Parts: sequence; C-alpha cells; structure tokens
Amino acid sequence: MAAEPADHRRATAERNLKGILDAAEALLQDGRATSIAAVAARAGVSRVTVYAHFASREAILEAVIERAVAQATVAFDEAAAGASSSADALERAVRASWAELSRHSAIAEAAAAQLSPDALRRTHEAGYAHARRLFDEGVAAGEFRGDVPVAWLISVYHALLHAAGDDVRAGRLDPEAALHALTTTMRAAFAPAQPPRR
Repeated sequence: MAAEPADHRRATAERNLKGILDAAEALLQDGRATSIAAVAARAGVSRVTVYAHFASREAILEAVIERAVAQATVAFDEAAAGASSSADALERAVRASWAELSRHSAIAEAAAAQLSPDALRRTHEAGYAHARRLFDEGVAAGEFRGDVPVAWLISVYHALLHAAGDDVRAGRLDPEAALHALTTTMRAAFAPAQPPRR
C-alpha cells in the first residue's frame, strides 16, 4: 500500500488543528468545559489526534488565545490604515480592538481564570509587539506622552481594554458606555504631558 503523500498529511493535520481550535472556541463561547475529550468530540476527531497537536487543555487554550490575538492584530491594522495621525489611528484601533475583545469575551474570561500570568504574557506577546509601532510613532510625532516608557503605554492600553471587558461582563457598564469610557480615558492617558504652570 502506497504511503500517504506528505502534502495530503500536512493538509489533514492543518484541517484537524483548525477543527480543534474551532471546537475549543465554540465550547468556551457556550460556557462549557474544554477537556481533551470534549474538544475531540466537538471537533469530530479522536483524543489521540488532539494529543498529537496539544499536550494539555491549557495548551489548547493558549493556542485559542494566540489565534484571537492574531485576529485582533489584523483588525488593529485595518482600522488604523489611512488614519490622519497617530492619535486618530489609536482611536480607530481602540474601537476595532474593543469589537474583537467583545467577540472573544468568553475566551478572555477563560484565559484570566485558567492561565498563569506567564502563559497570559506569552499569548499576548505578538499583540504587544504589534502595537509598539503605533506608540513609537505617536511618541516620536509628539502626539503621545514621552515622559514614560513606551512599554508602559502599551501595558496601559491592554489593561484598560481588559478592564472594560471585565466591567461589561460584571454588568457595571454596557458595551457602548464601555467603549466611550475607553476612548475618553485613553485619549487623556496618552496625551502629551502638559508643562507645569508657573
């Protein structure tokens, strides 16, 4: 019997991987457990197939979050494209990031509850690096404050996004009010520092 062509095996593996991540995301959106058995059943594959890609349920969750972050970076770029200034690009990016976070709220909640701080940092590294370009440009243009490190501005950006998501899930804000609070707070937080009055 002839061996299965490498291209076909690769295509099968990629299809299985996507199916596993889609299944895990669907389970999270439904508020259900993402055990290996549950993910395998939802994806229509065996547990052996799931283990061939991921060593644990935590590894699956990390991969789901990394995929969501990658999708958010695409939305970030598309929103910021054609902006008239770094400040305008930031506001567009905030709206796009908020829409992505709202769409993936169950994933964000699961990540906060089930992953360690180190794992959370790993899953968001690509998003942090991606956002840095916008903040570097804004600081260089004098549109964002330059009296604190750019890394801090990026941390504040992500912390505020997730804090708004937490408040919506807790019922303290509705999504529209949260977006208004985000844009207003970020505009003030990142504005260049004013010289002291004499």
